[in-house]
Amino acid sequence: MSDINIRVTGQAGRITLTRGAALNALSYDMCMAIDAAMRAWAGDDAVKLVVIDAEGEKAFCAGGDIAELYDTGTAGDYAYGRKFWRDEYRLNAYIFEYPKPVVSFLQGFTMGGGVGIGCHGTHRVVGDSSQIAMPEVGIGLIPDVGGTLMLALAPGRLGEYLGTTASRMKAADAIYAGFADHYIPESFWPVLISGLERDGDPQILEFAAQKPPAGTLEPLQADIDRCFAGETLTDILTVLRADESDFSETTLRTMGRNAPLAMACTVELLHRLRGSQLGIRKALKNEYRYTYRSMEKGDFLEGIRAQIIDKDRQPKWKYAAQEVPASAVSQMLMPLGADALVFEEENT
Repeated sequence: MSDINIRVTGQAGRITLTRGAALNALSYDMCMAIDAAMRAWAGDDAVKLVVIDAEGEKAFCAGGDIAELYDTGTAGDYAYGRKFWRDEYRLNAYIFEYPKPVVSFLQGFTMGGGVGIGCHGTHRVVGDSSQIAMPEVGIGLIPDVGGTLMLALAPGRLGEYLGTTASRMKAADAIYAGFADHYIPESFWPVLISGLERDGDPQILEFAAQKPPAGTLEPLQADIDRCFAGETLTDILTVLRADESDFSETTLRTMGRNAPLAMACTVELLHRLRGSQLGIRKALKNEYRYTYRSMEKGDFLEGIRAQIIDKDRQPKWKYAAQEVPASAVSQMLMPLGADALVFEEENT
């Protein structure tokens, strides 16, 4: 297909996103093509590792292709979106659990669905243009594609901060937060990919890795931990409003743009995940509870309308005063019963 180039070169299974004009936005067909290729390579002894990259300087993958999700959802058809998320999440888990090294080169924007493809592998390379984020709360979703697991594993309360502010991470910050492994100048990437194809050995990345330019997150860790330790979104906002620091002022302004219901559910999801056995499948199953309901009962369609369709940047959020009742969070995150996300080899 024209949006993706899948092939075997030397000892590497190669996946290149080729939809640069659309910031390599991930369509359902692209997800399924990646899934099929990786399953075929898993049992192929000639393929030693998988390398995922993308064409264009602006983005590895700026997220999922939400145009069709919006069109079907506004027509009252929620089945397409639920199928998209279900099968995408199964792919995210498969990449995370893959039996061979998976190397990704993450230039430019790597956001949302791009994180699900590029940040669950074993070797995640960033460069000077890299900007990684989970910006879903800005369109009425929660950080998904396994993003809640990555956020839950980030230092201190950094996960709550990144998940509710949708802050972008450059190379050092992405490595600090656990979304990337190696900083390597992007001019080196073609030679490294050739070496990976030739030798099938990811150790070459260790030798090429350098110390990235200083980031901004680590110096903010104490502020983040102080302000984001609350049990609920309301607790966090209360602390931020009373803090009267430059950090809290900036953070409140940023959070004021995002969907309150999505932010409240994000905080709850991270706390639930930390309180259970951490795992990619648990994270994805919990995320699917929200995304399954996001069109019908959440702010997703309104968020897309305001940010992408009409571009008025004036979303009419539920709970616009940022006072989200616990019952609303519970309703979005309660079990789905027969509609729950199930992985292929599971019986229940």
